[in-house]
Amino acid sequence: MQTLTNPLSATDHFSVVLEAAPIGMLVVDSSGTVLFANAYVEGLFGYGRSELVGTSLERLVPVRARSMHPEFRQQFLRAPSARAMGIGRDLYAMRKDGTEIPVEIGLSPLQTENGMFVLSSVVDITERKRSEERFRMALEAAPTGMILTDADGSIVLVNRQIESLFGYGREELIGRTIETLVPHRFRARHPGYRTAFFGHPETRPMGGGRELYGLRKDGSEIPIEIGLNPLVISSGQFVLSSIADISERKQSLQQLKEKSVELAARLKEREVLLQEIHHRVKNNLQIIASLINMQVRATAAPQSREILNDCKTRVDAIALIHEKLYQSHDFSNVPFGDYARDLIATIQQASGLASSRILIELEMQNILLPVAQAIPCGLIVNELVTNCLKHAFAGRAAGVVTVSLVRSGEPLALQVRDNGVGMSDASISQERESIGLQLVTSLTDQLNGKLQIRSDGGLIVTVQFPSDPL
Repeated sequence: MQTLTNPLSATDHFSVVLEAAPIGMLVVDSSGTVLFANAYVEGLFGYGRSELVGTSLERLVPVRARSMHPEFRQQFLRAPSARAMGIGRDLYAMRKDGTEIPVEIGLSPLQTENGMFVLSSVVDITERKRSEERFRMALEAAPTGMILTDADGSIVLVNRQIESLFGYGREELIGRTIETLVPHRFRARHPGYRTAFFGHPETRPMGGGRELYGLRKDGSEIPIEIGLNPLVISSGQFVLSSIADISERKQSLQQLKEKSVELAARLKEREVLLQEIHHRVKNNLQIIASLINMQVRATAAPQSREILNDCKTRVDAIALIHEKLYQSHDFSNVPFGDYARDLIATIQQASGLASSRILIELEMQNILLPVAQAIPCGLIVNELVTNCLKHAFAGRAAGVVTVSLVRSGEPLALQVRDNGVGMSDASISQERESIGLQLVTSLTDQLNGKLQIRSDGGLIVTVQFPSDPL
């Protein structure tokens, strides 16, 4: 409490300080009479200083509040202390022209030789009110719930989305702590989270990695998503929280999860079914191969036996495709390199020729072929390699057959070449009429490919076909 010799003296240093203050300053006695007003007060209220000094302070109070003001003055004088006036209330002052302005007022008691006086600071907060109003309007128009809380967790402001989301009227929420909206099982820990946020305030989502829930007025809980934004203004630290109801999103995710589980189960059933189909097809083809083999043993004519053996190797080639599909988890594509290796081993075994005499080499890129391409390619390899083993090395002690599948640009190139005796152009032309090459030509057409046969130190047969399945 300050003591002045004479607060009304124009020469007093204190009066000089008040005159220079950048805010409105008034000195009022215990009866409410204005003893001093600085230049800022003149500009703020539109009165000349002579019009204010010696008159009642109540002339600056709006008419609707004027009757209550003397009692507020008496309450202050009964317990004088430096404090803000009208805590929790919006204060307005009336100008000379009758207009009202929002103000912020500070009160300080001054004990002098002439008695108790009150020093009042008056600040026009019109711009602040406008900013606050714009802020409120922005919050009100937000598509999600918005809550402004202070550092103690008290709710300062909410929008209508919050009212709708939690079932409270805003007058029920303002002044209560944010824990009101926190489920009971999380409530004890929540103040600690608030303290931690103010220790390192930054814009971020709340509860990273955790599922968050809000407690409605009726006691029900809703899943929510919360964004935190720190705000530092003259009156302190605040947190602006955006709150979105994610019930529909959670429900959609749950439905999607259930559909995914159902789809996975169906795919598993389909996988088992396809696996069983390939297994049965392979078994049926093996039965057919066994029947042909029985017919071979019962046939005496060498030419007939050879024809039947050719049929059996073709059936084996197709059966091997289904075996590969049955053994894999991909029922639509065949790793052709692995397949060709097993197919050639089967052909060599069926030919009865020692692998030390005729070497079969593979040059295969890691290429997956769909079934629609793998079966004709397998039959082409079967026909061409079988033909090489029969005819390419007549009169020779040894030889090499090379089987390759490479991607040359867009088309694939399947090739079987040998270093055997080769063929003349006329012989190649005649050979095209054989059943084996007719089958190769037909299979090439199935692949939408091109067949090329040439002799260059042996026979080279190339089938080029597009990589996309037909």
